Amino acid sequence: MHCFFAELEPSTPVTEQNLADRVRYIMRSKICDDAELERLRREAIPSSNESAMARDAAPHATDQHPHVEAAMDLPVVVDSNDDEIVSHELEQMRSILDEAILETRSTPLENRPRLPRIPLSKRNRAVVRALNPMLVTYLEASRDLCETDSILFGAAVAVCRFIGAKIPMAGHATTQSSAIPAWRKRIEDRIAKARALIGRLTSFRSGNNRPRIVRTVRMAFAGTNISLSKPDITQKLTERIDDLKQKIAAWGKRIRRFTERSRRFNQNRVFQSDQKRLYKSLERPKVCGAGQGLDQADIIAFWRGLWSESVNHSEGPWMEVVASQGASVTPMDPITITPEDMAEAIRRATNWKSPGLDGLQHYWLKGFIVCHAVLARQFQEALEPEVAPEPLHYWDHSFGS
Repeated sequence: MHCFFAELEPSTPVTEQNLADRVRYIMRSKICDDAELERLRREAIPSSNESAMARDAAPHATDQHPHVEAAMDLPVVVDSNDDEIVSHELEQMRSILDEAILETRSTPLENRPRLPRIPLSKRNRAVVRALNPMLVTYLEASRDLCETDSILFGAAVAVCRFIGAKIPMAGHATTQSSAIPAWRKRIEDRIAKARALIGRLTSFRSGNNRPRIVRTVRMAFAGTNISLSKPDITQKLTERIDDLKQKIAAWGKRIRRFTERSRRFNQNRVFQSDQKRLYKSLERPKVCGAGQGLDQADIIAFWRGLWSESVNHSEGPWMEVVASQGASVTPMDPITITPEDMAEAIRRATNWKSPGLDGLQHYWLKGFIVCHAVLARQFQEALEPEVAPEPLHYWDHSFGS
């Protein structure tokens, strides 16, 4: 390959390794599609004589660089050091994609799993690139933004399953945030053990000499000079019980102190970000009376008296002022959303920013580039009032700017 390139471009000095690296980079980064590569190959090798010359020169290059010949072939053959996707993996990926999209379409929005943040490795990028051509069929049949969002979310789930990323179940984050802290659970375990020990010691002091109770009492006084046969054992039991009760009181006070401090910390944090939400959380809920409710006939009569009688409104002079001011306003030019506009908006977005209600991060919109044209068309259609989808707010978090 290097000899053939030297004949075509004698003025360009390049080493064999540099040429092989550039070819491999073009094949991996998908700068040119298959049709463009085939056209360039036909232009570079117009005759069979030159093809034979290239084949004769190829063994000399591949003696030192065995991967160069594979890089020249259009179907990329994966070796042990490559991160591309082989044919049998493509079939497996297509099966996973079909299953994931089918599950996503039948899953309500609030029950979707939370997509994890996957590492930005070459292998993961290759998986996302390989999934792009498979999405074309689904996206062409998409009717609106909601269906497109469902397809992209299913594709993201398929990528996570293929690379082995763990997908948390729906509601996992809420469960974690409301779980008991580890420090509190440790203290509560100590309190439970101390209370159980107090019960055993009290039972032994009352005359219960069962082997299990006696064994627990001996373990409680292990390492001391106290013997159960001594006459002052009752006093020692009482002192031990009082000591445990004081520890329980101290541990309980520690839990209350930590809980109060955590509550104040959370309130201060909410106050800095959203004061309205803090004040709303501090409001006491209204106590509803348990008395008899209003009669339905009275309710109907009340609202009928307000809405059934026609009222003649007289427009004030300010209406003419507003109409005259609005007449001088220049209408806004029609908005045309192109795939380039969509790609630029997605490019400026943060990869792993917290998603909206649909749960789809910007990383997936950047990776699935085949969706840009479809999204541009559907957003353009959404500008028309008669076709605007109802849940359009799913997407405002991504392209509000």
